[in-house]
Amino acid sequence: MAIRIFIDQGHNPVNPNAGAEVRGIREQDINYEVGVRLAALLNDNPNFEARLSRNHPTEQLGTSTTTSLQARVYAANSWPADFFFSLHCNVSEIPTASGSEAYVYSADSPAYYMGTRVLEGLNYMTGLPNRGVMINTRLYVLRTTTMPAVLIEMGFMSNPTDLNLLISDPQSFARGIYYGILAYYGLL
Repeated sequence: MAIRIFIDQGHNPVNPNAGAEVRGIREQDINYEVGVRLAALLNDNPNFEARLSRNHPTEQLGTSTTTSLQARVYAANSWPADFFFSLHCNVSEIPTASGSEAYVYSADSPAYYMGTRVLEGLNYMTGLPNRGVMINTRLYVLRTTTMPAVLIEMGFMSNPTDLNLLISDPQSFARGIYYGILAYYGLL
């Protein structure tokens, strides 16, 4: 049986729950593009079956931030997925902040080890710094999924180098995450 991977492209096209915006570039558009590419890579591999939270660029989930997050988790839990990934982009007041980081609910867990592999894959494919896996027990998608969950901050939209790479080469981010998943499952 195929390993089921649920890919949540963080945020909605418009509020409620729209993401960051920098110089007219919207986080949810980047998340959507990387997610579609990651799902294609996984679905081309007979070891995996992937589903997306947003199946077209204008798909809106929920009528509030709460119901948007609930819809994403419900879709993964009711499938049921074996692993949950939420894709995001970071923003910082420090313009030199750069790189990828991951958030999980607890240390010494399948999600923590998956996050570690994914960050290694992203660093390998994009050259962006690996900022490490961090514990966050407050994030709804990490708290309420019934399977291991990793929230990935792929790069900083506030950093011109990161932003350019996120816009111009979403395939490298998808490949980095994909290679991390393969490494976690021993399929590289």
